[in-house]
Amino acid sequence: MTKFQDLGLSDDVLKGITDQGFEEAFPIQEAVIPVLLSGRDVVGQAHTGSGKTAAFALSMLQEIQPKKGIQGLIMAPTRELAMQITDEIKKFGKHTGIRTATVYGGQGMGIQLDALHRGVEIVVAIPGRLIDHLKRGSIELRDVSHIVLDEADTMLDMGFVDDISFILDLAPEDRVMSLFSATMPTEILRLSEEYLKNPKQFLLDADDLSGEGIDQAYLVIKDRDKFKYLIDFIKPIKGQSIVFCSTKYRTRDVAKFLHQEKFNAVAIEGDMSQHRREQSMGKFRSGKADILVATDVASRGIDVPRV
Repeated sequence: MTKFQDLGLSDDVLKGITDQGFEEAFPIQEAVIPVLLSGRDVVGQAHTGSGKTAAFALSMLQEIQPKKGIQGLIMAPTRELAMQITDEIKKFGKHTGIRTATVYGGQGMGIQLDALHRGVEIVVAIPGRLIDHLKRGSIELRDVSHIVLDEADTMLDMGFVDDISFILDLAPEDRVMSLFSATMPTEILRLSEEYLKNPKQFLLDADDLSGEGIDQAYLVIKDRDKFKYLIDFIKPIKGQSIVFCSTKYRTRDVAKFLHQEKFNAVAIEGDMSQHRREQSMGKFRSGKADILVATDVASRGIDVPRV
């Protein structure tokens, strides 16, 4: 495997990597970082946990300069993923002087305005709230030179494609752009063709779509029997688990059922306040909760190594 020090990264960026205990790059980092540093756009198909966040974050930290305005823009579909990306950038970039702000709905505008007024070089944003800031003039894109669309297929599913197009049309044409997506539906390919310039593509083979180290199985079960079988599945598991549900109502029902069965479970779904969502994720990340019950959209991109 290639070491990070061989990828053309500065000493300040390498210090942040070393502080996190990393020496060797994951395959997607080894492939993507040199391409982005060369100024070429990237389309990457990657799973949660593949190391893609570090791939685009380290490239951005390498190229961006402190106190030169907003130069990096990362768009993500959910608040949890946006905060997770911001956290990684801050850890890797703590020796660089690069400042990052996260903007998303559900948090008071004043908190975000304060962070932006203090000055940042990277913005991690949900498209809808980003447009709010653009319209009020609290964020300007004139200095943006690096743009990332993360979990692009989920943003498509959530109806953000028009917002993304609106934002990209405002950004400078002279930019390095990367798009990451677990799947590559036609609309994502169209977006890539319209806004990326001759991108280098890193796509998964069909055999890799399930993700490394993941065994898959399914059972056809009547709806009335699902709770019973859920207990049978969960009891033997050592470590943490995520239970995906199709709706927020189902999420609440499953979480309530697991509590009744004396499991230490937390839930996240769209109608929860930001404070409650952060509480749930904090308990799960720290290991205080063993089970996270979530809609597939709300949990998209969340990476918890113990799961």
